[in-house]
Amino acid sequence: MTTTGFIDPRPVYTRATEQAAALIKTVRPEQLDGPTPCTEFDVRTLLSHIVGGTRRIAVVGEGGDGLAVHPFAEGVEDDGWAAAYEEVRVRVLKAWETDERMASTVRVPWGEVPGHAALSGYVMELVTHTWDLAEALGHPHALDPEPAEFALATARRVLPDTRRDADTPFGSAVEAPEGTDTYGQLAAWLGRKPLNPA
Repeated sequence: MTTTGFIDPRPVYTRATEQAAALIKTVRPEQLDGPTPCTEFDVRTLLSHIVGGTRRIAVVGEGGDGLAVHPFAEGVEDDGWAAAYEEVRVRVLKAWETDERMASTVRVPWGEVPGHAALSGYVMELVTHTWDLAEALGHPHALDPEPAEFALATARRVLPDTRRDADTPFGSAVEAPEGTDTYGQLAAWLGRKPLNPA
């Protein structure tokens, strides 16, 4: 699907949020302190970042200053992550529903870009963190390949160099084992390693 010459990220972002929401609902209290492939985050911190980052891009879509929004959610009870994410998920989809927002220039952490490019970047981020969470939880259900394909294409376009500096929020690319699925390829491109490699 295209809108004025670019690939519209909204359908795939919607699917990515639905998948993230379903996965977040599976988190058990005893898993919250567990490790994730995003080595500086445990599961609780990763959930905080998923909710906070989604709130940030919702504010951007609403025409506000997303950079003023802390990309971590504060004050969420351990049993409240699914509800917190669902609330912000509904908000972000509404914020980005117009074609005008797709074409307008918005400000995100990596600069001023068209709305479609901003939302594409957040597809990449959400899908990557969904893989992080799935790894941490032991893959309670299969992940939808389409969001990963979109995210991997975006990652290769916006982060073409395999070596990254300290200002890049993703690590240098690592080699993906032969036969790795698209999520594993995305994770490797963004510097992730599985918690329990085969």
